[in-house]
Amino acid sequence: MTRAPDNPDRIWPYTIGVDLGGTNLRIAAYTCDDGLLETISLPTRLAAGRDAVVNDLCENVKKLIKTHSRSRQLVGIGVGTPGPLELPVGKLHKPPNLPGWDGFALRAELENKLEHQVAVESDANLAALAECMLGSGRAMGTDSLCMLTLGTGIGNGIILHGTIWHGTTGMAGEAGHLTIWPDGPECGCGNKGCLEMYASATALVRLARKAASAATTGLGALIRRNPNITAHDIALLARAGDEQALSVFDCAAEALGIGIANLVNTLNLPLYVIGGGLANAWDIFAPKMLAFIRDRSYVYRLTEPGNTVLDRATNHATIIQPAALGSDAGLLGACILAYNSSESRIKGMPEVNLTAS
Repeated sequence: MTRAPDNPDRIWPYTIGVDLGGTNLRIAAYTCDDGLLETISLPTRLAAGRDAVVNDLCENVKKLIKTHSRSRQLVGIGVGTPGPLELPVGKLHKPPNLPGWDGFALRAELENKLEHQVAVESDANLAALAECMLGSGRAMGTDSLCMLTLGTGIGNGIILHGTIWHGTTGMAGEAGHLTIWPDGPECGCGNKGCLEMYASATALVRLARKAASAATTGLGALIRRNPNITAHDIALLARAGDEQALSVFDCAAEALGIGIANLVNTLNLPLYVIGGGLANAWDIFAPKMLAFIRDRSYVYRLTEPGNTVLDRATNHATIIQPAALGSDAGLLGACILAYNSSESRIKGMPEVNLTAS
């Protein structure tokens, strides 16, 4: 075991974090001093079934334990998963982006297979936690924020005074299923017209196929050449000025504007951050999104940066910006969470407030 040079009796601790997504599965070993030590990335084999995904996860966690426990002490394993997630038991309930996982006791299954205590949390909550502690929240000097992650679906995490806001059963933070247009397409959650149906990467591809159905150039031509078009492909075309691709992002911008305006009016937090893969297209959708937020939220109009309506306006500004940690936010959050998963938590490790709020 490696021991700290300033304290020969202290063994260097490390944690393992898991970011279980609908598309990708990422697993990492982490220390507070060195950050991510090693990361393993692989596809989430949803089509192969729940057991295959769980086995992939556990096999690679064990691989990291075998490597890093030679010189360090494992103090916790943290797992972020799409919700809805019942806490503290760690049971999934009809997760739209994990079909076939309804009623699955994820925490119990992982602890049984890994023979180690596991902390389970909503992936979006963990991304928000990391963004608050290590990213834009830290840079801004605030301990409260709301985060949307735009990926396969739309995740949402809320941090209030350094605490994850769980709600009564751990299912708070499902803004991806806010109703934007009541007569919109049916969502995997059972509702219609959810934010997720307009501003996730999956939604952009669906909207692009619809917009290009009768087109012979631009977006239509791209889809015929590449039936497996991605949100990134649509963004490249939008930046090149293609009107149909831009219209897809305009739709996403309007939906995000409506959704975030509702969040601003409800929460009145100092910081709202947007992460996930679609955040890379910030330059395309953000101007129109902010315009929609301004139109629909009087709270934002009173508190947007540079507004002088309120006293000490600078200190009360509502900031809306892309997340700082990029694709590592959820993984880092899982690693941070893991420091609290051990009953024998190492003295001196950063403590995260995970009390149900």
